[in-house]
Amino acid sequence: MKITNSNITDVFFDLDHTLWDFEKNSALAFETVFKMQDLAINMTEFLQFYVPINREYWERYRKDEISQKQLRFGRLKDTFDLMRFEIEDDLIVTLSEQYIHYLPKFNHLFDGTIEILDYLKAKYSLHIITNGFAEIQENKLNNSYITHYFKTITNSEMAGVKKPNSLIFDYALNLAKAKKENSIMIGDCIEADVQGALDAGLDAVFFNENNVSVPQTIKQVNHLLELKKYL
Repeated sequence: MKITNSNITDVFFDLDHTLWDFEKNSALAFETVFKMQDLAINMTEFLQFYVPINREYWERYRKDEISQKQLRFGRLKDTFDLMRFEIEDDLIVTLSEQYIHYLPKFNHLFDGTIEILDYLKAKYSLHIITNGFAEIQENKLNNSYITHYFKTITNSEMAGVKKPNSLIFDYALNLAKAKKENSIMIGDCIEADVQGALDAGLDAVFFNENNVSVPQTIKQVNHLLELKKYL
């Protein structure tokens, strides 16, 4: 059943975990830097600890509880500590820097990304709103060959605040010359993307790839191509 909102003119996307497959690309980046440093690390065990730790650190960063530097070092330090893997702090810093360098070089996108962007670009103005770091996010978009789909790209460094702060949505709307009542946000984080957008006066769709339980009042899709029922 199609539930199209005919008022929509502008569609805003989150990038990581929504279009750009962060977990897959992140794992490949870590494999690369561990090999470079000749570290014998079990990737399955590493990712088992790192993925939830990284999520927690990003939540703290989003709430301005930690700095970018603390985010990048702490998530690795905590992971290695839990693995009981002995490693010097200086090497952790090096790994962190190399990881950031290689991460945007990988360009795996979620299934359906190009098809849905082609479909939507013919009908709407498309935009990005991301809490990621400006240079890295730009490289991800360029290396994934999807930059040309987006009329504007807003990141938290430009806006001076992070999602779910309504000011970043206001900033993005102003940059896009879009009206909130004609705009919709699509992202993987209920708090930052969906509730943040709704509180700022935009419509929102939750990209629920992992099929977590959410209130029925929230628009959601489990696959990007399902966005066609809303747009």
